[in-house]
Amino acid sequence: MHEDKGIQIPFMNDLNKNFLKSAIEALLFASGEPLSLQDLVNHLEEKSKLIEIIIQEMMEEYENSSRGIKIICIKGSYQLVTKSQNAEYIQKLLKKNKRQSLSQASIESLAIVAYKQPITRIDIDEIRGVKSESAIQRLIERDLIKEIGRLDVPGRPILYGTTEEFLRQFELKDLQGLPSLDLFGQEYFQENEMKENEV
Repeated sequence: MHEDKGIQIPFMNDLNKNFLKSAIEALLFASGEPLSLQDLVNHLEEKSKLIEIIIQEMMEEYENSSRGIKIICIKGSYQLVTKSQNAEYIQKLLKKNKRQSLSQASIESLAIVAYKQPITRIDIDEIRGVKSESAIQRLIERDLIKEIGRLDVPGRPILYGTTEEFLRQFELKDLQGLPSLDLFGQEYFQENEMKENEV
């Protein structure tokens, strides 16, 4: 990685740049939902390339400091979120119980949906070798997967896919950010098959 700290923004003094950063931060905070680059362009009445460069600079500043928030990009839209290391404090503030972990069945089902979507429950069951109905229901409740259509065959089974919340939870810009299955190699899958057979 090269050390290109701060992208140079031509023809803009620090005062104007800081004013735009402040405005972008305020818009993202007030929205609470992701805002597209076009949304920001419309509100700020500035060129998209300029806003894009400033947001990139802001993202680097948030990451390289002790700030409790950061900007993430999901499918080309930007959102202001808290950093994961502060989750415990936020949960206390919101008086929520510690987030329950996903079961092994839910993790397996989520991985299958993430890599094979759009996919039906029957196909998930076949890959896992067991029924996945309750795991799928749990993932829907957690807003990690959703119904994205129906397969055009008799019975018209529901097709499932991942949500924007899935991308947010796993800090992915889009599905292309998923790790390649090639990284795990055959040995990983053979080892897991052996473990499953032992249980």
